Amino acid sequence: MFTKVLFDRLGAAVALVVLSPLIGATALGIRLSMGAPVVFRQVRAGRNGTPFTILKFRTMEMRAASCCGRPETCRGIQMASGTTIPRFVRFVRRTGLDELPQLINIVRGEMSFIGPRPLLVRYLARYTAEQRRRHLVLPGISGWAQVNGRTDLSWNDRLALDVWYVDHQSLWLDLRILWRTLRASAEGSGYSQSGSDTGPEFLGTGLPPGICPVTELPLAPAPTPTSGKRAGGTHAPVA
Repeated sequence: MFTKVLFDRLGAAVALVVLSPLIGATALGIRLSMGAPVVFRQVRAGRNGTPFTILKFRTMEMRAASCCGRPETCRGIQMASGTTIPRFVRFVRRTGLDELPQLINIVRGEMSFIGPRPLLVRYLARYTAEQRRRHLVLPGISGWAQVNGRTDLSWNDRLALDVWYVDHQSLWLDLRILWRTLRASAEGSGYSQSGSDTGPEFLGTGLPPGICPVTELPLAPAPTPTSGKRAGGTHAPVA
């Protein structure tokens, strides 16, 4: 573990210097293509569930999902309806360049190059005890679930792969995941086209009834139907 942390921090620091022209060019391209902000920030759950702010280049016009009537359709942060993604931004997503700011997260000790992807903090209470073990290690830019299907997998499969990684982590496995990640990025096949960063909302086992899974606030009560009649028994006019 010490060797991995040392390699992560030194590697990320060197990568920030070596890749600084590419990082700068990517930031400029997103600024010209989509405007501000260039960097997307969101609080995620790190090792042992500790919250931290993940950094990514912004590649979506974002809005909070409002789908509390059908929680199974919630996708957390997703692209606004009718949004057209500029060609340059599609290239950034396809090649994984949007993940480059997470080198800063690695230098800070919040992430690793390889590990389970950091997910939303509100999911913590929804995991089973077995699924929660994914947080025994630092989250990563890429991981075992990411090179085996990403958001195309069911939540149960993704979390099971994360736990499998925790139980089998090794330098050889990390190198294998890194190679497959780099190959997928070079081929342009290493990203999800769902329009969502984390996939469908994870409902898990800890979602209380009557609570919106996205806002975690009580659902508004359904409006009370009116009789549609005025005093004296006459129908009110339809607006």
